[in-house]
Amino acid sequence: MPKINSTLATFAIASVLAASIASTVLKQSWTAGAAHAQTAAEVDSNSVIRARWAASATGRIEPKSGEVKVSAETGGLVVEIPVATNAQVRKGDILVKLDADDAWQRVVAARSEVEVRKRERSEEEATGPALDRRRAEDALADAERSLFDDWRKFDDTAERVRAGDASEADLADVRKAVDEAQTLVRDERKNFAKVAERSDMPLPTRLETSLTIARAELSMAENAYEKTRVRAPFDGTVLNVIAREGEIATPGPQSPLVLFGNVSGLRVRAEVEERDVSKIRVGQKVVIKADAYPDREFTGAVTEIASALGSPRIASRGPRRPNDVDVLEVVADLDGSPPLLTGMRVDVFFKKDQDQQSSVTTGMNNN
Repeated sequence: MPKINSTLATFAIASVLAASIASTVLKQSWTAGAAHAQTAAEVDSNSVIRARWAASATGRIEPKSGEVKVSAETGGLVVEIPVATNAQVRKGDILVKLDADDAWQRVVAARSEVEVRKRERSEEEATGPALDRRRAEDALADAERSLFDDWRKFDDTAERVRAGDASEADLADVRKAVDEAQTLVRDERKNFAKVAERSDMPLPTRLETSLTIARAELSMAENAYEKTRVRAPFDGTVLNVIAREGEIATPGPQSPLVLFGNVSGLRVRAEVEERDVSKIRVGQKVVIKADAYPDREFTGAVTEIASALGSPRIASRGPRRPNDVDVLEVVADLDGSPPLLTGMRVDVFFKKDQDQQSSVTTGMNNN
């Protein structure tokens, strides 16, 4: 077997070791470079995001008018709910009917009392300012009774329309009569107040006072009857019907019967954290993102900013935001007619102003 030269063997081993070390160093250098490039890219990406948004917040979609919880002003048995969810209604349309039998009996009794007191008073002659007051008072009372009767006629016509026994034109005519009666009541109240303030007006007689008291009791009876008709506060859409026929309605905002709103336009109510308050202003553009539409962005502009901080009312999901921090409520109107639903939870991003955007971009270029 030939003898191996020790010098050559040592040289070969040294060469292999040197190549291995060089390869390891090159690999580590490449890995470090790639990691550095990735980190730089992430930092640059975060900088771009910070440059685009001034702040972000959690928000909830609501109707343009806000979500109105319509409650009863008096307690009573729910006897009819003539509307359904998503129904389009006009101001004054009945949403929920409560039992009104007892209230109507009080109206009938009070009207009889007024007729008796009016007949007694009319037997007593009046002249001068007292006669002017009597005529103004009678005109106001007649206008108020006419308004009450027109509302009852309106409700009856609306029920006939739902049953197919009357047309929408008939309902429109009665609605117009109600509007005219409301205007007449306002005018007669102003006229009566003007007449009653005359400096030469004598004190009312005993019979005039008795009639005034009877008319006041009649007005209270009519108001009690009217409170059994829960009406739409404005033109809008029924978002949800909570009441059920046969239930007992209780007055107060804690027991709403119907959720109501004007969905001809939408807005978002966002809760901005205290650290971002200085970055928000009226007119600022916003971008809304919703989980239901991951590939779409919806735009809008800030229209309202609360004047004080408060506790958050939108429950946070997970550990993203603690509940023990104060937030500022900000309202932004959405552009167009987005397919978002009221009550939907969204993320709201507030765009930077142009000067802020330029400042941030300049700072990034200098870095």
